[in-house]
Amino acid sequence: MSTMLQYRGYYGSIEASPEDNCLFGKLQFIRSLVSYEGDTVAELTKAFHEAVDDYLATCESLNHEPEVPCKGSFNVRVGHDLHLAASVAATRQSISLNDLTRKALSEYLEHHA
Repeated sequence: MSTMLQYRGYYGSIEASPEDNCLFGKLQFIRSLVSYEGDTVAELTKAFHEAVDDYLATCESLNHEPEVPCKGSFNVRVGHDLHLAASVAATRQSISLNDLTRKALSEYLEHHA
């Protein structure tokens, strides 16, 4: 079973509440809290689609730009030794640390995603 839903460029979590006997989730990778729930996977998926559509419609009606999941930059704390080693490797390859990191992430995801 997939642990995420996807619709119109947005991703949503899939959680279960045994106490309430329902499924629920929220949009991932944005700051706004947008949640949904359902009793079955089909209901949860429908509620997720409705939540995304409602979020986008609300943003439009308020003249706000909707948040885009993962804007393309993030900070990573890797520690001194790894930072230094990566900086040296990037310099030896005549590329930026950003390019080295992007290349390493791309290669990792090609083999592990």
